[in-house]
Amino acid sequence: MPCAGSFPLVGEAEAQPGGRGIALVEAANAAGLRLRLIGGLAIRLLCDDYSARDPAEHDIDLASLSSDVAGLTELLEGSGFAADRQFNALHGRRQLRFASEDGEVAVDVMLDRLEMCHRLEFEDRIERLPLTLDVTDLLLSKLQIVELNEKDLRDVLHLLADFPVRQGDVPETIGLDRISEVVADDWGWWKTITSNLERIVQLAEADRNLGPADPRFDPLDQARALLEHANEVPKSIRWRLRAKVGERVRWYELPEEVAEA
Repeated sequence: MPCAGSFPLVGEAEAQPGGRGIALVEAANAAGLRLRLIGGLAIRLLCDDYSARDPAEHDIDLASLSSDVAGLTELLEGSGFAADRQFNALHGRRQLRFASEDGEVAVDVMLDRLEMCHRLEFEDRIERLPLTLDVTDLLLSKLQIVELNEKDLRDVLHLLADFPVRQGDVPETIGLDRISEVVADDWGWWKTITSNLERIVQLAEADRNLGPADPRFDPLDQARALLEHANEVPKSIRWRLRAKVGERVRWYELPEEVAEA
């Protein structure tokens, strides 16, 4: 493992967060570390002609593994990012936080899993694509948000427009086997995903301009296919027991509660 000082600082050509994020992932790959883009930057990178987000956004969201924390910290600090020592000491088992020296670019690194409204494990799936987390996992990371905002909605529609919904779990597809794995045993996950898909279908039916202008796949048809699959996949006993409780008990976490845990 190279020492921190041997990592090159991010250069002028990579000044925008998207460029910096890609440069960090490529440097991590070269050093044998598992690091991938997630969030809006990852979706912009994967989806053609996606200009809905401000290219000057100052957040870089990344996924990595807890086993790579030491090397990852070395890489980020050697690339000009300062660790938030207090945050990392408190939350470093699941998340790391860094910032550029001028404080304008924040870097958050999720470890082994995404914990927001629901938990999404990615430890065994992080190497499916070279620069970003798996397409299906990126979609799930958006569909698990209980209060989906306009940016999240557009992210979902662009993924549905660029990648096919398919049986199985092949990289660069929206794999129905992965969807089944998440919803068949967890009523809460199912509830949030299906509620969001129902809303997306309704909004897309009302306004076809929400998605990209020239999609490879019809995002509305694909959302309907995902909704049908989530509803029809056989459910576990655990799922059925939780379904009896229904909405009387909250089925999701609030992100601020997860951050404080």
